[in-house]
Amino acid sequence: MRVIEIREHGEPDVLVPASRPDPTVPVVGSGEILIRVLAAGINRPDVLQRKGHYPVPPGASDIPGLEVAGEIMGGDLSHSDNAFGLKVGDKVCALVQGGGYADLCIAPVAQCLPYPKGFSDIEAASLPETFFTVWSNVFQRGALSAGETLLVQGGSSGIGVTAILLAKAKGHRVFVTAGSDEKCAACIKLGADLAINYKTQDFVEEVKKATHGKGVNVILDMVTGSYLQREIDCLADDGRIVVIAIQGGSKAEVNTGQILRRRLTITGSTLRPRPVSFKRVIAQELYQHVWPLLNDGKLKPVIYKTFAIENAADAHRLMESSEHVGKIVLTV
Repeated sequence: MRVIEIREHGEPDVLVPASRPDPTVPVVGSGEILIRVLAAGINRPDVLQRKGHYPVPPGASDIPGLEVAGEIMGGDLSHSDNAFGLKVGDKVCALVQGGGYADLCIAPVAQCLPYPKGFSDIEAASLPETFFTVWSNVFQRGALSAGETLLVQGGSSGIGVTAILLAKAKGHRVFVTAGSDEKCAACIKLGADLAINYKTQDFVEEVKKATHGKGVNVILDMVTGSYLQREIDCLADDGRIVVIAIQGGSKAEVNTGQILRRRLTITGSTLRPRPVSFKRVIAQELYQHVWPLLNDGKLKPVIYKTFAIENAADAHRLMESSEHVGKIVLTV
């Protein structure tokens, strides 16, 4: 099968096409299926892995790629984790620990969901990583509840766009930050109630103004570093900050007195190393609460650009430029 390998850590050109033996159905493990990949999503962790900053979890494929869409070739479909009655020939999108940039990919059946009605391979491949991440962190860990407001740092990213779409579909006010007026306008077009250009505006001041001094209830933070204290400053009492990336650095100085007095929560998580049992719950909740919205056309992923799999290096260059609004997808 064709794969894209990371020959050494470095710039995008270290992503090179290669061939490896096909995985076969008899070697697929318990609760796993084999997928003929038709499209694969690009995500920021792929870039970090390529650079040597995101170690592959034990037992996972060293081939990059955390989400795929394609056709089931076989595997352990009789397993109790096959909650959606999937069978050979069905098209599914899947969250995987690695191995997505390839013709064939092994995935836990618990982390596979049927294509939403009318979805293309490219659209389906854009769903798992961001939808699992946003649901897990905003709605489960962040407990965004009725009447509450969400602030997303980086609203034009794949994660940010999904957070806007999901939170708005659930009836919440959504504020975002972005790095240009054009990106801010794109976020407003997607449904954000307020978009703040963090290069020219003070997001704390703008959030306070928009909430009449109250602040937001949940913040999805992909920056941290010096942002963390400023986020505390614009958080409502009993508010929650959920950290999912540290693009602004891993260290921060904060006023812990505010955390005590205002009953604030600062938490965080990573998705890739979590066990199948954890991701199974997310998949089932997505199928129950989000897939109906996708099936009815009330939610639609935003695809910025696609690349053929052999041009994965170009896709990574685009990801690192941060010029995109929405998802970047490889066609296989």
